[in-house]
Amino acid sequence: MFAPSASATSPSIPKAVGYWLLICCAMVAAMILLGGATRLTESGLSIVNWRPVTGILPPLSDAEWQALFAAYKKSPEFAKVNFWMTVGDFKSIYWLEYLHRLWGRLIGLVFLLPYLWFVMRRIIPAALTWRLGGLFILGGAQGLVGWYMVKSGLVNEPAVSQYRLALHLGLAFAIFGLLFWYAAACLTSRPARSGTGWIRTGSQVILWAAALTIIWGAFVAGLDAGLAYNTFPLMGGRLVPEGILINAPWWLNFFENTAAVQFTHRVLAIGTVVLIILYWVSARRSALSAPAQTAVTLLGVLVLCQLALGIATLLTAVALPLAILHQLGALAVITAAIWLRFTLGK
Repeated sequence: MFAPSASATSPSIPKAVGYWLLICCAMVAAMILLGGATRLTESGLSIVNWRPVTGILPPLSDAEWQALFAAYKKSPEFAKVNFWMTVGDFKSIYWLEYLHRLWGRLIGLVFLLPYLWFVMRRIIPAALTWRLGGLFILGGAQGLVGWYMVKSGLVNEPAVSQYRLALHLGLAFAIFGLLFWYAAACLTSRPARSGTGWIRTGSQVILWAAALTIIWGAFVAGLDAGLAYNTFPLMGGRLVPEGILINAPWWLNFFENTAAVQFTHRVLAIGTVVLIILYWVSARRSALSAPAQTAVTLLGVLVLCQLALGIATLLTAVALPLAILHQLGALAVITAAIWLRFTLGK
C-alpha cells in the first residue's frame, strides 16, 4: 500500500504537491527532534491524559493549572521522582510535552487540508492518492502509539517501555522516509537505472542497517543505557562488557540488558559505517550516474559525522545539545540512504 513505485508518481504532477510533501517531511523531522528533547529532559510524562481534540488548548487559568498538576501528582513519576515539585516547577516540564503534542496535531492539519484540496481538484494521480491517504492513517496511528508509549510510564514505574519507544520512533522514521521519497518523486525526474549487483543490493542493505541502528538507539534511550558506559571504545575496561548475557533466555539481553543494548547499538553503528565505506570504495569503481556518485559521497561524509557525534554524546554522558545533534545526524543519514536509492533509478 505504501511502497513507493513508478506508478505512484507522474511527471504531470504540479511541483506544489512535492513542496507540500517536503514541508510535511520537514515538520516530521522537527517532531522527531522535539520528541527527543522531550525524552531527554524527562518531560514526556507530564501530561497524564490524552485528549486529541480538547487538549489543543493549554491551561488558561490558575484553576486549570492546579487541575493538571493534581492529576500529575497521582502519577508514579511525581510519587517517586518529582515529589518536590510545585505547580511552578511542573510548568517547566509541561510546556515541552504540550508543544510536542500540539506540533503533531499541526502536522495532521498541514497534511490533511492540502491533501483534500488536491484530491478534490483531481491533481494527484489515483495511485498516489491512495498511498498518501494511507500515510495520513499511518500518522493518526502514530498518535495512538505515542499515547500507548506514554501510558506505560503511568502505571507503576516512571519510565516508558523501551519496546513502545522503539515502535514510536521507528514509525516516525518510516513516515518521514515515505514523505521524503514521495516529495522527491514529485519534484524531480527519477534517473535512469544505474548500477548493478552489489551497488543496487548494497544500497538496500545500507538503508536497513541504518534503520536498525536507529531502532537500537531507541532501546538505548528507553533504558537510559547511554548513561551506563561513558567511555569509548571500551565498556567497563573491556571491548565486550561483563554481564552482557546474564538474563535468560539469552536473546532477551539485547532488548532489556543495559550493557547488551548499548553494546549492540555500538556494533550496529560501527558496522554501518564500515559497510558504507566499503560501498563507497565499490561505487568509485562503478559506472554510476553523477547524482548517484554524489549521493554515495554525501552518505559517506554524513555517516562519519554521525559516528563522531555518537561518540561525543557518549563521552559527555548524553549532553543535551550533542544528543539532539546525534538524533539530527540519524535523520541526515537515513535521508541520504533514501536519496541514494532514489538516484540509482527504477
